[in-house]
Amino acid sequence: MADVSSPRREWWPIRGQRLRDSARRSIMFFSGVGAALIAVLFYTSLTPPPRQLTNQDVATAIVAAMASATAPPAYSAGVYQVIRPSLVLIEAAFPAANGARDDEGLGSGVVVSMDGAILTSLHVVENAASIRVTFADGTESRAQIAMAQPENDIAVLLADSPPAEVYPATLGNPRAMRVGDEAYVVGNPFGLYGSMSVGVISGFERSIKHPETGQKLEHLIQVDAAVNPGNSGGPLINRAGHVIGIVTALLNPTDEGFFVGIGFAVPITLAGGAAGAPLQ
Repeated sequence: MADVSSPRREWWPIRGQRLRDSARRSIMFFSGVGAALIAVLFYTSLTPPPRQLTNQDVATAIVAAMASATAPPAYSAGVYQVIRPSLVLIEAAFPAANGARDDEGLGSGVVVSMDGAILTSLHVVENAASIRVTFADGTESRAQIAMAQPENDIAVLLADSPPAEVYPATLGNPRAMRVGDEAYVVGNPFGLYGSMSVGVISGFERSIKHPETGQKLEHLIQVDAAVNPGNSGGPLINRAGHVIGIVTALLNPTDEGFFVGIGFAVPITLAGGAAGAPLQ
């Protein structure tokens, strides 16, 4: 007769083995978790907590960040780069009496056309025995007066040997300017090539008797940007780097010829016509 209890007796050992394997795995899992917790607690005990930032720490970090930041260039620096390629240094020699050495005069000018026409003040070059111009790229040449407007103290020069490439300035609209608008004077005061001064438009429609020629000039722009001997004939420019006038004179109550805060420029709407230059 067959033993019907035999399969039941075989089932118990198998189930027991499975229980033992499951218990072993559980023990290993919880042992790993416990080891991890112990490691975390040990690391935490060895690592000090982060120090809380103070107001002084924050202030020091801000100062360091600001010190390392690169400041953007001044707006006037960009304006200068626009006009500089068109700037011209003018040296004029005047015959002296009694065989003495010729007198020399310095002034400024600005290229306003692709054929190299240079706008400047007439009093800078009038009656000169010779005129020499120096362009922004260093090219030097003798020059001649091609046209003159005595009523506006404006002259147009043409170089005998201009550079291979010229960079005419863009002419702006002085009628679009207002009192208080920024204005820049660029020229060669006292022969210091490519100097720039910054100021504002102080007035329009000014009339003066030119201190050097005695010529009455009208419709002038008044500026407080520094104007000194050698600036005459140089450009007065706006924030876009466009020429809105040609510097003609400074007003000074003394005979010293230094700047006291009042300079004048001929509007480019009057001056530019002498060279046939297009206006904006």
